[in-house]
Parts: sequence; structure tokens; C-alpha cells
Amino acid sequence: LQSGKNMSKIKGLGGETVDTISALATALVESGIGIIRLSGEEALPIAEKILRTKGGKPLNIRESHRIRYGFVYDEDEAVDEVLVSTFLAPKSYTGEDVVEINCHGGVLLMQKIFTLTLKHGARAAEPGEFTKRAFLNGRIDLSQAEAVADLIASKTEAGIQSSLALVQGALGEKIKECRSLILEDTAFIEAALDDPEHISLDGFSEKCNQHTEYILQEIEKLLRFREEGRMLTEGIHTAIIGKPNAGKSSLLNALVGVEKAIVTDIPGTTRDTVEENIRLDGLSLHLMDTAGIRNTQDIVEGIGVEKAKKSIEHADLLLFVVDALKEFEKEDEEILSLVQEKKTIVLLNKTDRETVLTKKELEEKTGLPVIAISAKEWTGIKELGEKIRELFFSGSLSFSSEIFIHSERQRVDLEEAKRALLEVRNGLSLSLSEDFLSIDLMGAYSALGRILGEEVSEDLVNEIFAKFCMGK
Repeated sequence: LQSGKNMSKIKGLGGETVDTISALATALVESGIGIIRLSGEEALPIAEKILRTKGGKPLNIRESHRIRYGFVYDEDEAVDEVLVSTFLAPKSYTGEDVVEINCHGGVLLMQKIFTLTLKHGARAAEPGEFTKRAFLNGRIDLSQAEAVADLIASKTEAGIQSSLALVQGALGEKIKECRSLILEDTAFIEAALDDPEHISLDGFSEKCNQHTEYILQEIEKLLRFREEGRMLTEGIHTAIIGKPNAGKSSLLNALVGVEKAIVTDIPGTTRDTVEENIRLDGLSLHLMDTAGIRNTQDIVEGIGVEKAKKSIEHADLLLFVVDALKEFEKEDEEILSLVQEKKTIVLLNKTDRETVLTKKELEEKTGLPVIAISAKEWTGIKELGEKIRELFFSGSLSFSSEIFIHSERQRVDLEEAKRALLEVRNGLSLSLSEDFLSIDLMGAYSALGRILGEEVSEDLVNEIFAKFCMGK
């Protein structure tokens, strides 16, 4: 699949002519304004059929990047007072003619205007079809298209900044730079093999090795920040663990800000995993409050304990809650043995009261970072947020210097490019013939190209854009 620029008509992946589409670009809920968006060759004629001036004359919307004031009409009946934005091809989001009708945000009103666009020749857009057309028309590459969905779904300031950098083409520019170096080396090999009398390969190995090492370093950097990119968009999967009655549910309620979990003085109250998404110090946490881990004869509680242990396996971060009113007991020791391979913060809870266990003692026993908190009094929470940021993002996040990839698809393609380039490195060390090197170079070139959307299948493109909302 190759994208093409400045096309007045585009073909669908199956070769069919693509018609003009319409959709609500805002949520179908009562609001101040609503936006109905049209895109395609007939976007202007369709909009002109329902738009008039205040005096009832046809509304002129033919000038690009201008906003016009007017009214929507259904036959001779005025429906709503609107503002209309026009973006003519190719300088629009989709690369086609685009019209956006900004109306009042009543649910029935938005539905009525949307229905009028369908009545006069538009087709209801499929999920993500506007962005899909932008990709097919060469306005954006596939990495930018995926970043649009991430930007919409971002739950934190950090996620917004990371996704916005990708929308603006940060990843695409890096991939294009690497592919340019690969193409330079491949083209030189082909030229030298075709005309060995005039083009010498002397010194080529050193130059190719420099390019290969540089690209491998860039790929390694992208892969290294893959997990950070995932956590910026999905949130840090965080399990709250500890023995019964240590204050795990109280901590969850304090972080969430509502009584999400039942809290009593009876050990074993929490029998199942309770989950909630929160924001803490600008980061998104997907919290899981688990059953207290202990040996129990209670069948139902035992199931909860097993779920808690599985939560430990799948978590990015563990918050190990320890009761400051008791000594560090055997049950705490057993829990400590389960967390050795995970990023863990120990929370010494109930420090608003006279304690038996101190922070220093707990640090010596666990060898882990310890924060004294009171889930009841909301103390230590700010320090917890700072410690999480330090554990996962080296204390600060820099979006000007790092690119955080979010997509598993992109990771797979980067891994494939890396394997091909490692073969190139190996071939250079063994002084293999240059035509063997060109095979692996082109393998890396193709793998990196798939990140931008080159040579990808119809099913993959449809799967990516099906995850978008209807009006995007």
C-alpha cells in the first residue's frame, strides 16, 4: 500500500471510488456546540444545499480557511444558526475538501443536521475514516495516524506531550533519516556491481559500518523507551499488596478520592481485586487493590489471595503496604520474597499514630525505598508520586529529546529492522560480498518502511483505523 499526495479522488484499499463522508466530530451529548464534518469531492455542494445567509440567500463557503456565519435549512425551514469552516484540498486534514458545520450542541439538533448531510448525498463515515483518508492521501504517515488515536486517549499531560510529538512527525522523521542512510548504501552497492570499472567499493565497508551502528543505536533508543511510551498512554499498572488489615483499601480510597473499596477492622475484608484509574503527580496509574496475602483456610479468601499473587506478576509497580503499628512479621517476609524482581515501593502506613515499626528499620529489612504515609490523613502521597516518577522516568520526562513509541506494531517492525542490521554488521565483520549485505539492508529498509505505512496489508490498515472514534 503506497500513499499518494494531492489526489482529487482516492481509491479505497479494494480499488473502489471513495465518496463524500459525514460524521459528528463531537460527542453526541448535550453541550455548548457540536460539529458536523464532511470530507470529499462533494463536501462543498452538499453543504451548500443546506446553508443560507440570514436573509435566506445561498451561503458562499468556497474560500478556504475561512469561517462564515449562516443558517442551516431543511427545505424552507430554518433549523439552526451556525458557523461554517471550509478547508479546500489539498490543504485540509484529509487532503480533500472539508467542511465543518459548528452548530448548537443539542443532541436532536446535531442529529438533524447530520441527517440532512446524508439526505443530500453524503455517506456516514466509518470509525477513523477521516484520518484514514489523510493517510491514503499522503497528508500523514501511519505512525502519525496511530499517534492521533493516542492523543485523543491520553489521560495525562505527559501522554499528551508524547503523542503530540508523534502527531507532528517526530518518529517519521527519525525513520526517514535511517532509511535514507540504508538507501544510500544499497544504491552504492547496486551501482558498483553494475559498473565495477568506474565505481570502486574501496572504503565502503567502513562507511556502511558507521551507518549501521548509528541506525542500530537509534533503534535501540526507540525500543528502550517503548515501555515508557506504553505507560504514558495506558498508565502504570500498579498493584497494592500487603497482609490483611495493613491499610491497602484505605490507600486506594485515598488515592481515588472516594470510598471505592470497603474498609473495616476485620482482616480479609477485601476478597477480590478492585481496580481504578487515577492521576498522581501528572502520571496515570491503573490501580489494583488486592486481597491481603496470607495463608487461609477460607476458600473464597484463598481465591482472592491467588489473584493478588497473579497481580504481582503482571504489575509494572508494586505498592507494598506495611502496618506501622505491628512488627515486620512472617507474612510480611513472605510477601517480600514475591516482589524481588519488580519495581516496588514500601509504604509504611498508619504513621499518624504511635508506631512500633520505623522507616529506618523497614529500609534495613527490605532493602527497598520506604515512604512513611497515612492513608487516613493523606500524608506522604506527594512523596509517593515523586518516587514513582523517579523509578520510571529518571525523575523527569523530556519530550524534546526522546521519542516514546506507543504501538506494539511499531515495536515488532523495529525489532525486525534491528535483526536485519545485526546481520549486516556480522556480514561486514566477515567481509562478505556486498550483494549479500544489500539483501539484509533492504530487509531493514522494508521493516522501517512499514512503520510509516509502506507495504502494509489492507487488514492491518482497517484494524488500526477501526479503533478510532467515528468523527476522527
